[in-house]
Amino acid sequence: MSAPARKASYLVGLIGSGIGGSFSPALHKHEADRHGLRYIYRLIDLDRIGAEPRRVGELLKAAHGMGFRGLNITHPCKQLVIDHLDELSPQAEATGAVNTVVFEDGSGGGRAVGHNTDVTGFAAFYDCELTDVPRDRVVQLGCGGAGAAVAHALLGAGSGHLTVVDPLTDRAVALADSLNKRFGEGRSSATTPDGLPPLLSRADGLVHASPTGTAARPGLPLPADLLHPGLWVVDIVYRPLETELLHTARARGCVTKNGVGMVVFQAADAFQLFTGRKPDRERMLAHAAELDSSE
Repeated sequence: MSAPARKASYLVGLIGSGIGGSFSPALHKHEADRHGLRYIYRLIDLDRIGAEPRRVGELLKAAHGMGFRGLNITHPCKQLVIDHLDELSPQAEATGAVNTVVFEDGSGGGRAVGHNTDVTGFAAFYDCELTDVPRDRVVQLGCGGAGAAVAHALLGAGSGHLTVVDPLTDRAVALADSLNKRFGEGRSSATTPDGLPPLLSRADGLVHASPTGTAARPGLPLPADLLHPGLWVVDIVYRPLETELLHTARARGCVTKNGVGMVVFQAADAFQLFTGRKPDRERMLAHAAELDSSE
């Protein structure tokens, strides 16, 4: 009698700060179970191990040496990790940020390749969840690693013009310039929060991509009176699921969407990069809803 076939096995993880509440381990492992895979997902929390973000290269090298198939990367390492990679996907190169690293071992030695599934994940979420809203004029708050990915996704998915808003003027201008180079001159512009009142009065949608509203940084990222019923609002923060921004926007008559869809779709794309298996995105969305309701 022949021995039972061994399950394909994968060791992956997530590097970031304050990641104890991440949905990623459960989403990946649940989907792996449905594919009959042995899948181990480790959290490498910088706060828990007392590591500075600049040590991400050491952590990357250690994970590779221990046989990890790949790593998800989150705040504050999405841009810092780039200097420690051998290759970038087109999406990662365009955004200047990486949220997924795949270790590709071959006869020539191991290579660490950076991808950005925040871009593809948000684009899929945008097309799935916001099919019937106007997209001519969109305003985005926040230009960090996640913000850069979301901005590229917004224009790639058909938004007409995107204004990026950040208190760091140079960062906002640099992102707008990169968007115009990729999507065409005049597709993006930059401003500081002081420019929000006239922008939002005529905008179709608002996307929030800054840390404000997370459990660590509660509050609103803008004055509540700038929100109006003609505006749809997306908050990519998903812990908590109901941010103060979404609560306030809904009360003022806005169509609102939380960040779970983006989390699920980016996780699905990362899962496919790690395993080569096509995930069932609807099944992963349903599992995310279960995770949220269990809290």
